[in-house]
Amino acid sequence: MIETVGAVLLSYVAGSVPTGLWLGLWLRKTDIREHGSRNIGATNTLRVLGKELGALALAGDMAKGAIAVLAFARLSDWPNASLVCGLAAIFGHTFSCFLKFRGGKGVATSAGVFLGLAPIPMAIAVAVFAAVVALTRMVSAGSILAACAMGIGVFAVPTDPAVRLIAVAVAVLIVFRHRENIQRILQGKENRF
Repeated sequence: MIETVGAVLLSYVAGSVPTGLWLGLWLRKTDIREHGSRNIGATNTLRVLGKELGALALAGDMAKGAIAVLAFARLSDWPNASLVCGLAAIFGHTFSCFLKFRGGKGVATSAGVFLGLAPIPMAIAVAVFAAVVALTRMVSAGSILAACAMGIGVFAVPTDPAVRLIAVAVAVLIVFRHRENIQRILQGKENRF
């Protein structure tokens, strides 16, 4: 039991690391929360700090999810440890203990989690994301539809029922976290690349 609690706590703390924010503060003396969309995620990091640090933030945010599922969960012998550790990493990113329980929208960290839990549906979600961003030039639209594709995709292939439940819950969380983006999309005011 203590190993499971430790694994979940490690996953939450790792997920809480605000990669883009800390990259900006350490390397450019820039608080990305004061620029662009004011979000701490990889997209705003890219907008504010450029391609290299944006890509590094994306990789770091995805790694937080993947490490939780593929490494920290192995500290426990509980069969559902990878699911709970993955969720803990996502909640860490969206409700960071380093940022007074505020954070990003959880897209990249969720991608890292589902690369470990459900790689085929995740590949479908990545394809949807790429297509939507290419067509609309809106990362938010790509993120929302990719989350939905992930939530649906887990039903298209043989997948553990618990993974399906978590995928749907995470899709709902991501759509909810994008509610302001959805309003701007409907008003024709959403930022484009």
